[in-house]
Amino acid sequence: MNQSQSPQNHALEWLCTGWEIFPAMLDAIGAAKKSVRLETYIYADGQLGKKFLAALTAAAQRGIHVQVLIDAVGSWYLSSDFFKPLVDAGGEVRRFNPLNFWRFGVRDHRKLLVCDDNVAFVGGFNISDEYDGDGVKCGWCDAGAKIENPLLIQKLALSFDQLFATADFHRRPLLRLRAFRQRRKHIAKKSAEELLLNFPGAGKSPFQIALHNDLHHAKDIQIVTAYFLPTRKLRRDLRWAARRGARVRLILAGKTDVPISQLAAQFYYRRLLQSGVEIYEYMPQILHAKLMIADGAVYVGSANLDIRSLKLNYEIMLRLKDEAIAEGARNYFERVLKHCRRVELGEWQKSQTFWMRWKNYWAHWLLRYVDPYVALKQFHALKK
Repeated sequence: MNQSQSPQNHALEWLCTGWEIFPAMLDAIGAAKKSVRLETYIYADGQLGKKFLAALTAAAQRGIHVQVLIDAVGSWYLSSDFFKPLVDAGGEVRRFNPLNFWRFGVRDHRKLLVCDDNVAFVGGFNISDEYDGDGVKCGWCDAGAKIENPLLIQKLALSFDQLFATADFHRRPLLRLRAFRQRRKHIAKKSAEELLLNFPGAGKSPFQIALHNDLHHAKDIQIVTAYFLPTRKLRRDLRWAARRGARVRLILAGKTDVPISQLAAQFYYRRLLQSGVEIYEYMPQILHAKLMIADGAVYVGSANLDIRSLKLNYEIMLRLKDEAIAEGARNYFERVLKHCRRVELGEWQKSQTFWMRWKNYWAHWLLRYVDPYVALKQFHALKK
């Protein structure tokens, strides 16, 4: 846990284990006086899910305006009546993009909690028991933050309201999706704090543009990402940075919940290692963190460095330019690095049998080309 504050009215606390972030989230819900907005990709009916349900229901019973948004695919196993106590108490619950064969590829991957418009939580943590631990001995390894920056919190609340209004894909506000392609082309003015919202669509997302600009001149690049399938331009940024003398370190998954994603990531190992990029794999638990540091610029949120996060999902990322915050992020990176094994080029090449190369190729092809093609076709069909 690391508290970071600055003259720019940043107020950020790093909460990078389930044992840290979930109690803080529950406390914020318990202290809410006006509103609670909770958004997550996975909400599971486990011990943690029941704790959150009880806290949300109690808030609604106090007269708090409680809204919950979960993704229909991510929360597939959650029963339809799980939130009945909350709804009966006056809370609102919606499933983003209810299951439909013709639009299953459009997903809400965001993780967000906003209470009273004065505190917010972002990161990679879903509401599920496997995230509840220290990330080493038990529980998945993830990263998150508590935000008390009023301007950012207002923007986060507004982004929730906009997505909540269109979540069921039957309401007229869905027509606003027609503007998403244009919004993806917008380049935000650089400031000490930026909210980078990813939407489905062609072209570069605000997250891609900002990260490319930061990588272009960075001397020290540290990235932790659970799923690694970056665009060609971002791969080139990483290779070129290493070749011009920058230190580039990637922490990727040694254990994963999505084997095809790990196979696809390994398709890029050889060229990255040959360029001087350092690759490490996290070994104790499944890696689920999303954290990028380029000199003093820090990115944290729900987006991985893969095609689905960059082009297909709804995602939230914060870009923060503050030395105290960056120092906390670097400390987190070093703690995670202690539990990693380094991938060496020579050993890696020796381990790559024909069968392994074949699996890496086809996993890459499916996730790099087939998945985006299908998802974007569905998304554009929705806008007509």
